[in-house]
Amino acid sequence: MPRPSNAYTTQQDISGWPVRVNPAKAEQWRSDGTWQNTTVAQCARRIATEDPERITHVCAGVAHSARALWEQAQRLATALWQRGYRPGDVLAFQTPNWHESVLIDLAASLLGLVLCPIVTIYRDHEVELILSDSRAKGIFVAQQFRGFDHAQMMSRLQPRLPHLQHVWTVRGPAQGGALEDLRALVAHDAAPPEWPAVSPDAIKLVLYTSGTTGQPKAVLHSHNTLLRAVLMCADYWQLQPGETTLMPSPVTHVTGFSHGIEMPFYRGVRAVLMEKWDTAEAMDIIEREQVAFTIGATPFLQELMDMAERTRRHLPSLRLFPCGGAAVAPEVIYRVPRTLHHCRSFRVYGSSEAPMITLGFPLPQDHQLAAETDGKVVDYEVLIQKADGQCAATGQEGEICVRGPALFLGYARLEHTQEAFDEAGYFHTGDVGYLTPEGAIVFTGRIKDLINRGGEKISAKEVEDLLHQHPSVQAAAVVAMPHARLGETVCAYIIARPGTAPSAQDIAALLDRSGVARQKYPEQIFFVDQFPTTASGKIKKDLLRKDAQHRHTVGPATT
Repeated sequence: MPRPSNAYTTQQDISGWPVRVNPAKAEQWRSDGTWQNTTVAQCARRIATEDPERITHVCAGVAHSARALWEQAQRLATALWQRGYRPGDVLAFQTPNWHESVLIDLAASLLGLVLCPIVTIYRDHEVELILSDSRAKGIFVAQQFRGFDHAQMMSRLQPRLPHLQHVWTVRGPAQGGALEDLRALVAHDAAPPEWPAVSPDAIKLVLYTSGTTGQPKAVLHSHNTLLRAVLMCADYWQLQPGETTLMPSPVTHVTGFSHGIEMPFYRGVRAVLMEKWDTAEAMDIIEREQVAFTIGATPFLQELMDMAERTRRHLPSLRLFPCGGAAVAPEVIYRVPRTLHHCRSFRVYGSSEAPMITLGFPLPQDHQLAAETDGKVVDYEVLIQKADGQCAATGQEGEICVRGPALFLGYARLEHTQEAFDEAGYFHTGDVGYLTPEGAIVFTGRIKDLINRGGEKISAKEVEDLLHQHPSVQAAAVVAMPHARLGETVCAYIIARPGTAPSAQDIAALLDRSGVARQKYPEQIFFVDQFPTTASGKIKKDLLRKDAQHRHTVGPATT
């Protein structure tokens, strides 16, 4: 009997990891062009041949051409090949938004290696966990970054990692030092080997989740799935060859990696890599480089709006600023065209597993949808599953489940994959929300983010949205706090706007005016200077929940 079109099987990738495969769907996507069946190295080679002087990346004011990057990437790949790197081997990197990250990606793609990005804020514990779990054979690390000695960290870790054969520095000492620097590898001028054939269906990226709710999982993407996500964004947002984009998000995160490192080779845009977010510097870059597009975490947009209003700089070249990763108050979106006259901003929704499930509402006539939903679903099939397992109707809340050609191939551990997918191939995100009649998703929280107050389920996101309406509230995060009688109650962490000092009474008055049920009022409010966040700007609510529990049992603690 023929296999049903929705049937998935488990196959072993050349890396040794199990991947989910739907043979019928894969063949369809390859034949109809949904999957481009190419790699970033192949695209870079073509550009370096056809348009060698094209500037693909700008880093710290220095422009890098397609030819220069491709030539250096080939030398780096040759050096890696001579050190025994073969298709399926894992190569990690922990570097900032530097052009060297582009070289590492191209060299890995050329050899069919699996890249493992590690965010720069991670230290011994997290880095050891990722390198051990991924079985990384080598790693590139910034010699030093933001006052931390990554090379010294690796000297502590390498003896405990039997798979890790090589540690190389990036921007290390020009001479001397215990470790070889990337510059020495790129200076390698030996004849390149005959490059191996690389399957676009093979795993290209093992990406560890940010871990907002606990232990991170290893997300597996192929060349085809990542490229699909990039091209869908570029097409939907009408990014044009020759336009300049700004990438302030870490290139070790799926969005920064796809848009900052790879989109220039796939779409012909020029990417300006920003080492770390600085609002004043970002405004200068946007004006100097005539940036048309940027994408980043919600705080980036808020800070850009605040400074633009103070300085009356309208940034006329900037036309699109999608944002997400953290709660976005609708008023922030409404402010954008009033302040940046040619720019539209909108909320987007996705994850490491499912990049860019929604792509927002960039058109002026959809401004309300841009501000009050988390974006229009594009290129994914989405269903909302109620607690009883039935599909929810439009407007009904439930778990967001997705499938599509940009979806990841599963987790490195088969049991994690089996837990996350159903028989129809839908990935269960763990997020709660609903679909609107316009085909938009409204995200209302995590399943674990629901507060069970005496049997009544309260959405943390709903309370956060109410708190964001207060003019003195810059950001709010709501979590469950233990309660002796009710089990859980509502606890709010609030960052006040500079120069303001809202009180708990002020917040209560706002909620009184909203007409919301009193059960949803925060019973505890803590004013803090900052939230614990991941590198991509997501609030680590697991740490806030732990802090709330600690405050409940032994008194206030520092978040």
